[in-house]
Amino acid sequence: NLWIKRDDLVAPRYGGNKVRKLERLLVDARAQKKRRIVTIGAGGSHQVLATAIYGADAGFEVEAVLVPQPGTDHARANLRLGLAQGLRVVVAPSWSAAPAVISALLGRDAYLFPLGGSNALSSLGFVDAAKELEAQVRAGEVPEPDVIVVALGSGGTASGLAVGLAATSLATRVVGVAVSPPLKVVELMTQRLVKKTAALAGVTIDDARPARLEIDRRWLGRGYGFSTHEGDLAMAEASRFGLLLDPTYTAKAYAAALDHARTKRGVTRPSTSLHV
Repeated sequence: NLWIKRDDLVAPRYGGNKVRKLERLLVDARAQKKRRIVTIGAGGSHQVLATAIYGADAGFEVEAVLVPQPGTDHARANLRLGLAQGLRVVVAPSWSAAPAVISALLGRDAYLFPLGGSNALSSLGFVDAAKELEAQVRAGEVPEPDVIVVALGSGGTASGLAVGLAATSLATRVVGVAVSPPLKVVELMTQRLVKKTAALAGVTIDDARPARLEIDRRWLGRGYGFSTHEGDLAMAEASRFGLLLDPTYTAKAYAAALDHARTKRGVTRPSTSLHV
């Protein structure tokens, strides 16, 4: 059976996995008495859009360094919506050029939201999500999952869930479906983020209590922002149940989830298990 936790409905204005991350980051920015938020992402970034919406609601000026990505209707819609929220955009011609552009924007009054909104602090939102899931399982609202499948870009969602699950009684594993290259860098970033999140959450990750996180490389296709045939099929399947997916992230994750459900995979292949 395939169950879907509807984080797209987690907030009335705009849902998705970024909301749980922003909850921590916005509180920290306010505590540090910052006036501006500076962030970074691809042209159609969900994190940038969510930051523009909720940052403005919280009284911050929001600026984003955007890097070009393949042009899709979804990406263009995200950008338009961000601009409508008052987002100020500075374009970086490439990812390698982005750090210098960010440095020029930062100042005493600015708080930096990292790529994807993912750091140890924001990942605590998904440590909480794992505990929330445990409570739902114990209440009989949902069976205990064998595997949780999520898209893996900047790593915050998968890392937080892996750390959170290690602190629960659940035996559930996390599969992060890689949606951006270079894969080795993504895997290394995720490994480091698991360690930092565990330290901040006070959760021990070791041989006795490992981070049950695997990275599935099979669904990336041509790269970040490019649709895949499997993703297109997954979007069509999801639409039958009223689920709206995007080609960059959730379509690829949903394709992987369908594969797990249909083949009852015990271990993702080919994948990388993160030993933290």
